[in-house]
Amino acid sequence: MQTASDRHEYPAHWEADVVLRDGGTARIRPITVDDADRLVSFYEQVSDESKYYRFFAPYPRLSAKDVHRFTHHDFVDRVGLAATVGGEFIATVRYDRIGADGTPASAPADEAEVAFLVQDAHQGRGVASALLEHIAAVARERGIRRFAAEVLPANTKMIKVFTDAGYTQKRHFEDGVVRLEFDLEPTDRSLAVQRAREQRAEGRSVRRLLAPGSVAVIGAGRAPGGVGRSVLDNIRDADYAGRLYAVNGAFPEDLKELDGVPAHRSVRDIDGPVDLAVVAVPADHVPQVVTECGEHGVQGLVVISAGYAESGPEGRERQRELVRHARTYGMRIIGPNAFGVINTSEQVRLNASLAPQMPRPGRIGLFAQSGAIGIALLSRLHRRGGGVTGVTGVSTFVSSGNRADVSGNDLIQYWYDDPDTDVVLMYLESIGNPRKFTRLARRTAAAKPLVVVQGAGSAPQGHAVRATRLPHATVSALLRQAGVIRVDTITELVDAGLLLARQPLPAGPRVAILGNSESLGLLTYDACLAEGLRPQRPLDLTTEASAADFHTALLHALEDDSCDAVVVTAIPAIGEASPGDAELAEALRSAAQAVPGKPVLVVHVELGGLAQALSAAASTAPQTGSSTPSGARLRPSQMLPPTTQTAPAASAPAESRLIPAYPAAERAVRALAEAVNYAQWRRDAAEPGRVPEYEDIDEKGAAEQIDGMLARGQGLTLGTEETHQLLGRYGIDVRRAVPAFTPQDAVRAADAIGYPVALKATAPHLRHRADLGGVRLDLADEEQLRRAYTELTELFGEPAELRPVVQAMAPRGVDTIVRAVIDPAAGAVVSFGLAGPASQLLGDMAHRLVPVTDREAASLVRSIRTAPLLFGWRGSTPVDTPALEELLLRVSRLVDDHPEVVAVTLEPVVVAPRGLSVLGASVRLAPPPARDDLGPRTLPVY
Repeated sequence: MQTASDRHEYPAHWEADVVLRDGGTARIRPITVDDADRLVSFYEQVSDESKYYRFFAPYPRLSAKDVHRFTHHDFVDRVGLAATVGGEFIATVRYDRIGADGTPASAPADEAEVAFLVQDAHQGRGVASALLEHIAAVARERGIRRFAAEVLPANTKMIKVFTDAGYTQKRHFEDGVVRLEFDLEPTDRSLAVQRAREQRAEGRSVRRLLAPGSVAVIGAGRAPGGVGRSVLDNIRDADYAGRLYAVNGAFPEDLKELDGVPAHRSVRDIDGPVDLAVVAVPADHVPQVVTECGEHGVQGLVVISAGYAESGPEGRERQRELVRHARTYGMRIIGPNAFGVINTSEQVRLNASLAPQMPRPGRIGLFAQSGAIGIALLSRLHRRGGGVTGVTGVSTFVSSGNRADVSGNDLIQYWYDDPDTDVVLMYLESIGNPRKFTRLARRTAAAKPLVVVQGAGSAPQGHAVRATRLPHATVSALLRQAGVIRVDTITELVDAGLLLARQPLPAGPRVAILGNSESLGLLTYDACLAEGLRPQRPLDLTTEASAADFHTALLHALEDDSCDAVVVTAIPAIGEASPGDAELAEALRSAAQAVPGKPVLVVHVELGGLAQALSAAASTAPQTGSSTPSGARLRPSQMLPPTTQTAPAASAPAESRLIPAYPAAERAVRALAEAVNYAQWRRDAAEPGRVPEYEDIDEKGAAEQIDGMLARGQGLTLGTEETHQLLGRYGIDVRRAVPAFTPQDAVRAADAIGYPVALKATAPHLRHRADLGGVRLDLADEEQLRRAYTELTELFGEPAELRPVVQAMAPRGVDTIVRAVIDPAAGAVVSFGLAGPASQLLGDMAHRLVPVTDREAASLVRSIRTAPLLFGWRGSTPVDTPALEELLLRVSRLVDDHPEVVAVTLEPVVVAPRGLSVLGASVRLAPPPARDDLGPRTLPVY
């Protein structure tokens, strides 16, 4: 918060770009004294009715006094914000702080009057709602806790803006005016409203890019070849459903068409709207193109041009200026350095990319930052699509390049309610905003599978985003908690995606295995065990099995209530009686169709036609080699190569069952295991658990203690007494450890505590290292204590170096670690593992985002690899895991209630058969990092 001495400084951090309800963007910024002419021009374009609603009387023009009042603010008690497009105002909002009597006031008065004015041409775009979010955030920053607004009853649109915002409010009618009063503290409802608006707006902004009614390719050359001309040819060859234009400033003035496409020297010359511009000109020409597109009303850009952040500091600044420039006109950008976008919908048929061939239409949404990875993914889907994929192809594809504006988060918002997409596949080189990504992923994964390959890259070039300090493995674990199906390679990405796009989710981990090869069945069995599935003994049909045998066996397995999924293994058979590929595929498909509730996968070995036939059996596409007699084998020479096959004209019937086929048992089983885990997550997400309330928690006392300690400095690690006191307010008791700088100190401490005791060296190099011999346990009397003290000092040095302490013995149990940390990008995270080498050497730690629910605490304890040690492994006594889960919940509550608690470590926590003992603890305080997810909607800052 600014002080009195700097209260008139311009608050640049209030500037923000926002996405409006229709998918366009606007710039929100403080109004200054330099905006007088803009304000007058804006007001002249507002209708008399809107002016009347604002001032409750005819008010045709602003006086000089009005202009001065509305442009001169102190940014504390009087604040004005404007929404701008193209540098001009489209809406304004202001607040004036008032006292209890309704007259102008200063702090500590915490109420303000607020008023809006939106240009008529921009009403209905959600501008006022976005301005309300931002002016409310400004007011909270300035110590204002409540807004009041007076609205004429006929001004129903503005009343709706206030009432729909989700704040706690009062409403009454007096003197012909509706007076609304509402608190500005975010509520669950206001956050839900804000996030629902965010989803609709960002989803529509992507829809404008993926389903344009008209496209201009800027930089298309007259001669074949070149980036711009290639994109133009690809759009035309895909039979784009909208209007297509070729634009190049080097075209002769008399050139009217380019291979049948209308040609123009500038986008300004196009007679009619242009929804999307694909920019493929040198980087130094792009600013002029952006200006022309903005002035013509283009809604979005796909920038293929390179020479931006990937080329160094100069290019990074060029990229930031590109985004700022485009947003000035309300345009969003895919790119720069993008590979392009594809939409296979019959109503669109857009291939605005460098891919020479349109992918098969299907139900998979595909996102890749890297153009090279995008090419690889499309190629793999296309190769397997000729057989395995069939009609299960791509709905939409985006390769975002440098990801300067539109990101994976935006695409998730779009795919969340896209009726043409059932499965989302994403290759992410980095996650710029993990907190938002996990929030969006959790919501999307509850509706449709989201499969992600996460690279180990850094933040996107040119982005001003907070970098996460969490390890790569931790971020991966948090993504899984959010329902993301995390895989490691693009092969696994495609394998899992094809299964999820074709088959129902399994009800559990029980797997039936059948086929004509005993050895392949056993390989599949072992793979299931390795992936944590519960396979039944394989059913060997022998190499003499006919298609009817496969059909009968699969039908029997699907009808068996003791299995949740079926893996069919098949190898080439020899002999006249062996089934042909098409015949076997139809047998499997018909059986799966008869009992449609369970997933079916096929592991095939060098069966050239089976994978193709499994999809073709249910496809409406023209069948390759359809004249082949039933039961005969299809040779590769009888099939069209994948690159020449025709995409189906229509989707397969809804009841069709396309069975995915895999060339290796491990790949099929890994994909199935991911589907099993995801299905379990879906079931758990339906009952997410709760965050328990504990009556013994002293939240107010903890807040007062934290405020008092932070007043001493910006960040500090608490002392022992302060740590014990703060944790005690949340019901977390830490066993006292009494310093013992002499043998006599140790004896006095033990007498006070009571024998038996433990003697520990707490020097940094010996702490939590029992393996080095710095701990002596079960010391029953003074003699044993003095002997242990002498041994420690002889081994490790003087007491001043050892820092020995005496502590009461805890009941025997399993040593564990509980940690919590607030990451600036991901948020608060609670971690758990066993103490010692298991967590330190093997990284066997589990993680959950705060707040942790009771169900999540239980899964956290059970998700580490060494969890069996807690539950009676090899005949040992099980420990008190409910007490451990309660401790995790209390730590979660502490860091959730008090974001100033930026780090907590409890080590070791000894979990006994009854109860647990916290033997060591540390707490660090600091001013909390800003919570982007609790503030108003904004696009990334440049």
